[in-house]
Amino acid sequence: MTRSASVRAAAGVVVAGVLVAGVSGCGASAGDDDHPDHRAFALHGRTLTVDSDNSSLEVVAAPGNKAGTVQVTRWFQGSVMVGSDPKVSWSFKDDRLVLRVRCSGFIADCSARHRIEVPRGIAVKVENGDGSVRAHGFADPLTIRTSDGSVRVTDSSGALNLRSDDGSVRADVSSRRVRAGSSDGSVRLELDAVPDLVDAGSDDGSVTVALPRAAYRVKAGSDDGSVSVSVPRDDTSPHAVSAHSSDGKVTVRTAN
Repeated sequence: MTRSASVRAAAGVVVAGVLVAGVSGCGASAGDDDHPDHRAFALHGRTLTVDSDNSSLEVVAAPGNKAGTVQVTRWFQGSVMVGSDPKVSWSFKDDRLVLRVRCSGFIADCSARHRIEVPRGIAVKVENGDGSVRAHGFADPLTIRTSDGSVRVTDSSGALNLRSDDGSVRADVSSRRVRAGSSDGSVRLELDAVPDLVDAGSDDGSVTVALPRAAYRVKAGSDDGSVSVSVPRDDTSPHAVSAHSSDGKVTVRTAN
């Protein structure tokens, strides 16, 4: 092989390596950010909407939070070897918090995490394009939808509407009304108060609903999987439970 051919071959290997690294990333972690940014935003209404993409979220009902103020903490780590510098931004208008992460190019590696502290008495709607969502402490209505990431809700009693297009959904709550679903992932609900309505479903994953001891009006089924219902059933009960999976096991049982 001539020297020029060897140089071209080596260059091809380098470029290929850059392309592969650009796809896979190097494992940046927002947890390595020792100096997170912090902002406070004035909330004017009774509902907060969170519009996020490319970030994991922790949403907390904070009893000590100043009334009418949303506190946001952001952790971020990122680098781009070939391309524009990574950019993170936040904005707030008409009670809508918009969180964005821009990280593109070859050998682009970014990780972001936000903690959002909400005053009590505020309903929250979360729309996350890519990233997991964790929420706890809510006595007010909470709606969460993520396109790619898991959803976890704990220590809450307000009405819940939870959805992941690609990820599991978990709730350990005392809410009286719960709707939860996943297009590609399991759904697991643990309730420690007798609910008025539970509607749980998955297109591709198991569905488990654990309930306090009581009689329920249950509809449960699976297009491709076993179905087990062990709670007391009463077709006249005011406590309605629906659980369905297109491809997975369905279990409705009494909580331990």
